[in-house]
Amino acid sequence: MNSSTFYDFVIIGGGTSGLVVANRLSEDPRYNVLVIEAGSDHTADPRVQIPALFDTLKNTELDWNFKSKPQPALGGRIINVNQGKALGGSSAINASVFVPPTKSLIDSWETLGNHGWNWDILQPYLSKAYTSPPPVDAQSSKSLGIDKWATLNDAAKGPIQTSFPASFTDPVRELWADTFAAENHLMPTDPFVNPSVGSFSCLSSIHPETKERSYSASAYYRPVQDRKNLHILTNAEVVKILFDKTKSGRPIRASGVQYKHEGTSSMVYSSKEVILAAGALQSPKVLELSGIGDANLLQKLSIDVVLDLPAVGENLQDHSVGSICFEATDALDTFDALMRQEPEATAQAMQDYTANQTGPMSHVGVTAYAYLPVRSREGRQAVQDKLHDNRPHLGEGVSCSRDSAYFTVTERALLDPSEPTAAYLTFTAQTAESAGWTKRSPPGPLPGRFLTIGAMLSQPLSRGTVHIQSNDHSVPPVIDPRYLSNPIDMEVLAQHMLEIDSIARTSSFSKLLKQPLRHGDPASHFTDVEEAKQYLRDRVISMWHVGCTCVMLPRTKGGVVDTDLKVYGVENLRVVDASALPIISTANLQATVALWSPG
Repeated sequence: MNSSTFYDFVIIGGGTSGLVVANRLSEDPRYNVLVIEAGSDHTADPRVQIPALFDTLKNTELDWNFKSKPQPALGGRIINVNQGKALGGSSAINASVFVPPTKSLIDSWETLGNHGWNWDILQPYLSKAYTSPPPVDAQSSKSLGIDKWATLNDAAKGPIQTSFPASFTDPVRELWADTFAAENHLMPTDPFVNPSVGSFSCLSSIHPETKERSYSASAYYRPVQDRKNLHILTNAEVVKILFDKTKSGRPIRASGVQYKHEGTSSMVYSSKEVILAAGALQSPKVLELSGIGDANLLQKLSIDVVLDLPAVGENLQDHSVGSICFEATDALDTFDALMRQEPEATAQAMQDYTANQTGPMSHVGVTAYAYLPVRSREGRQAVQDKLHDNRPHLGEGVSCSRDSAYFTVTERALLDPSEPTAAYLTFTAQTAESAGWTKRSPPGPLPGRFLTIGAMLSQPLSRGTVHIQSNDHSVPPVIDPRYLSNPIDMEVLAQHMLEIDSIARTSSFSKLLKQPLRHGDPASHFTDVEEAKQYLRDRVISMWHVGCTCVMLPRTKGGVVDTDLKVYGVENLRVVDASALPIISTANLQATVALWSPG
């Protein structure tokens, strides 16, 4: 960083979106760009580079270590909400899963009142963000489960490098494709071209040659780090945004940022814009510390009110996920020996990776996805009944308008068999939640080999909050996602959990599992929807896909930013991260945030 305190653009947060925007703004040599990041640069850290080590980054110095308030709908459990604290943000610590949102979900952004934000307009930006995997031969195409794709996204030539995880001979993808092809639920084309309902082989943001994590810091920052007009300040926490004093009747104007670095408080100023990219849990915190938010809360914490904008920190959305693990055949290579930290298996895996970039360290074990509706007739009827019984109350005011708009969009998706309401995924191992989670479960990790099928809720109606609890920037915010608090969400996810056993018992997929079917945890062997709901109360966790807390919506519907991502009522201030999403993605957020930040 140079010694100047004046920049054209000051970006708060060097994460998944912040570095994308910094890269594109600094392409113009006339602009001086500063990025302020709370974490460190870990691009040379093997824990970040080696795909299978992602889980070791949780609850370390690269993680904000956030936890939710006790969740009443989950029996009072406190849920970990892992978020990256490093250059690259959460893209530095996530599982590298790179999957798209569906077309219908992106189109719903426009339906909510955001003109121009639809799939046809935004899909080219998604192609601009990543490079598709290299072509493969016919045999590999069949093994990957992509031989029936009518179209590939050949236009994708962006900075994030992607690959199909694991070896091409891994049997999970092919048998997953066979399972859903038999049910006419195989996605017919590359999901990055026309994503809809169906199964597909997912991509990972792992370089196809080096087998290292490809993420915001390595893809968008490292190639341009020598630009004279791009400055990165790490280990610096933002205290607040600064504003110009304005005359009566004139808009408020963001003018700079106060931050703390190495124990010293400093200020930098922006001639053009302050750009907020601190993430869905931190961006609303920064706004509130700066005096933008609910005036009642700010006054209670002795913060001068710059702008009364009550929607800041509201509308939090996240994907909750439930999973079931099954005992796999001895022929299936799994991660279970690594999960048990067996020394010989770990040493061999590191040797294979170091010597040849192969083996279990080269991927994360997530290879296959499916975007699905509730498929059983009884399940669809149960969801319809829950929709009827839990419509939002009609009334006046911003919150009523927002709730009504979201309900209309979500109801349409839940009742349309051509739209997914859950994303299913496979993981070739037991998970940390596979055993020992409740008194009824055996202690883990379990001996043997396992294959896990999970289902995450794609269209949650439950809405949470994130708000500051102090005027001290070092105090974490209070996070209350309210997981499955809406009875419709609990019903939908429980219906999807009942589908997992059906998938495991199909003639194709059951070839991977020991017979008769053996559940890793007896508690997951439920037979009706009420048992499935109890299982979710005991076991559901966050997928760490939080968003929508500085939402892009019309102000009359509780929006914080407009369709140019500018904060309502403030000049020279934008929000460009997942907090501005109108609705979170169908599944993992990484690709959607890359689409979201065209610069």
